[in-house]
Amino acid sequence: MEITRVTVREIDMNMVKGIASIILDDCFVVHDLRIVDGDRGYFVAMPSRKLPNGDFKDIAHPLNSETREKIQEAVLREFFKVKKGKGEKLQAEEVF
Repeated sequence: MEITRVTVREIDMNMVKGIASIILDDCFVVHDLRIVDGDRGYFVAMPSRKLPNGDFKDIAHPLNSETREKIQEAVLREFFKVKKGKGEKLQAEEVF
């Protein structure tokens, strides 16, 4: 699997700092990945929906940690590139 395109849009809703879309192998798109500034740094949360009982369930997600890391790295790399392009100072741990 190759991530052939990543697009991000900065937002500032509490812990959510951005929304991303990825295209896989130039033939499949996943929208609404959330870029979250958590207690242990930035991470990418998969698209999910709220269930009637208040829990959330992922709509799409990787089946293994290697794929999750690959997606997270690509999304965060693009996110920080966008932030840097806007002239924002980045902390050392935020830069790949």
